[in-house]
Amino acid sequence: MKWFKPGSKNPTGSMSLAGWLVVWLVCDGWWVPVGAQQTPIPPASAPQPSLVLLRDLVADSLEHNPEIQSMARNFDRMRARVPQAKALPEPIVTYSYAGNINPLPSFDLQSEDPASARMLNFSQEFPFPGKLDLKAKMASVEADTEWWKYEQTRLNLTAEVKSAYIEWWYLYKSTEIITKNKDLLEKFTRISEARYSVGKGIQQDVFKAQVEIAKLIDQLAILEQRRLTVEATLNQLRFRDPEAELGLPAELQPPMLTLTLVQMKDLALANYPEFKAQKRRIDRERYGFQLAQKEFYPDFSIGFIYYHRPKLPEMYGISLGLKLPLYFWRKQRPALAEAAAATAMEQKRLETLSSLVFFKLKEQHLAVTTARKLTTLYGTTIIPQSTLSLESAIAGYEVGKVDFLTLLDGLLTLQTYQLNYYEQVANQAKALAALEPLLGVELIR
Repeated sequence: MKWFKPGSKNPTGSMSLAGWLVVWLVCDGWWVPVGAQQTPIPPASAPQPSLVLLRDLVADSLEHNPEIQSMARNFDRMRARVPQAKALPEPIVTYSYAGNINPLPSFDLQSEDPASARMLNFSQEFPFPGKLDLKAKMASVEADTEWWKYEQTRLNLTAEVKSAYIEWWYLYKSTEIITKNKDLLEKFTRISEARYSVGKGIQQDVFKAQVEIAKLIDQLAILEQRRLTVEATLNQLRFRDPEAELGLPAELQPPMLTLTLVQMKDLALANYPEFKAQKRRIDRERYGFQLAQKEFYPDFSIGFIYYHRPKLPEMYGISLGLKLPLYFWRKQRPALAEAAAATAMEQKRLETLSSLVFFKLKEQHLAVTTARKLTTLYGTTIIPQSTLSLESAIAGYEVGKVDFLTLLDGLLTLQTYQLNYYEQVANQAKALAALEPLLGVELIR
């Protein structure tokens, strides 16, 4: 194979295109020999973007995301309600008098009546035994529910960051591939122009190459817009300015999923935070039902009274009271029906949630396995064969047996498969990230 400077005329009439094509394919990672193409060296003064690791972005998001902090404070709020629910009702202290109807001067007694007195009353209400314990249990499981909601939010945020990072990585890989193709097509254009100028090519080849370059520029513009959007998303998840610099994504290689669907269901039932939160809601309603049953029983009150009578001996008294559920058919009985309905409702919600989670597990399991198969197919069969096909087209083009359009089609076909390969790698990684909140385990780092 002979090599010529791109854009120069070949004195023998054959093109130097083949060498450039081989170099491009090799440097793209699909062929073994590398070295013909040099990596551009940036100026020494240009700042080099740093690699951003996925685990660093996740840790940063968990530390600064306001939603996570809000959920944590909400758990603290609910936990503070537990001791309040255990406490007795506030006691009542009453100071009164029995004397003149005119309250002025304050608490003035009738001087002619020795029975006129000032009174100090202290009373304390005691709920029927068991009510306070049930209220405390309800407050405790409500706090537990908020904790598992916090855990679910934390896992969801982690999965969201990972999914955005994977998309970010995919956009960088796609941009890299299309940029290389664009550079190569520009060389195609110069070579086809040179061939046309010496009467060995046709003008249609030049136009076709220019059109394909325009298409690639269009794709790069779209990728740029998507990349900036994803970067803004990552900054928003980290509670940073949307314009903040991120650097470059590190290489991504998702692991193989070794869990079966049955194992995944067991893990979800054991670890999925929303399951645990829903079970706590059911516990809360069951305690509420028991409390509604106890509302049919009366609460008690005990009071102590002190009488101050200036002209008679001081007196003391004790009072006992019952708070009767006299209107039980309008209050306690409907409240019991309400509690029973709430328990049944939360139970049905758990069944709905189970069905939805099992569907999501199946969906993501299929996504992972399918993407894995396609990745293997593209990496081991389709892309190597397309590479060989392009190599054959290059050889044929050099000896005039293959036209320019066939060569161009081979190059663009290979590009499509390369993009598909990285898309499937990203799909596999995204599906693993989506499984993490459901399983409560880390699958991708």
